[in-house]
Amino acid sequence: MADSWIRTTRFSDEDLALRMAQGDSGAFDTLVHRYEDELFGYLRRYTRNAALAEDVFQNTFLQVWTKGKQFDQGRSFRPWLYMIATNQAIDALRKQNRHNHLSLEETRSFGHGEGESTRLAELLEGQEADPADSMDWSESQEAVRNAVDQLPVIFREVLILAYYQGLKYREIAEILDMPVGTIKSRLHSSLLKLQEYLPGLAKAKVGGRSEKDF
Repeated sequence: MADSWIRTTRFSDEDLALRMAQGDSGAFDTLVHRYEDELFGYLRRYTRNAALAEDVFQNTFLQVWTKGKQFDQGRSFRPWLYMIATNQAIDALRKQNRHNHLSLEETRSFGHGEGESTRLAELLEGQEADPADSMDWSESQEAVRNAVDQLPVIFREVLILAYYQGLKYREIAEILDMPVGTIKSRLHSSLLKLQEYLPGLAKAKVGGRSEKDF
């Protein structure tokens, strides 16, 4: 009954995290339920392997539960969750030595039914910034996914977090433990790289800024 009440009451992620830190398993279950589809989709894109993504997903929420008392009041839960998930994914890939040896066949079913479009648009900058300019092209979703797959991991991870997961620069910086300027630079570089992989792609303009602004 208590778990059902928590699930049907609109607590914020942060309220649930604080309850979880006090040992409330119902709050933890609600967070898992709230993020299971979103986070699994991210891990599947990041690892490019559904089975590995499932393992990382389980390990992520195990860490969330065991490290719950480390969650600081006043911080946002979502970037904290993604930081744990990303670190778990990196560790899993290192153990399997799969950074540069993943099959493209494992990426071809990603994204179907998840509302993907055939354009990268509105990459969010900071809380104070306007959405980035749109980038239009006529290639299929599969071509776009394969192009993203070709990106070096340091660019691909930023692009996934910004576009697919809709995170802002400041949130990505927290997740990857990097300065915001580095995140902006890597995202800008990833968009320029995509131009090389997708012929006909319009020149990227991130937030209407020039190179020197990143």
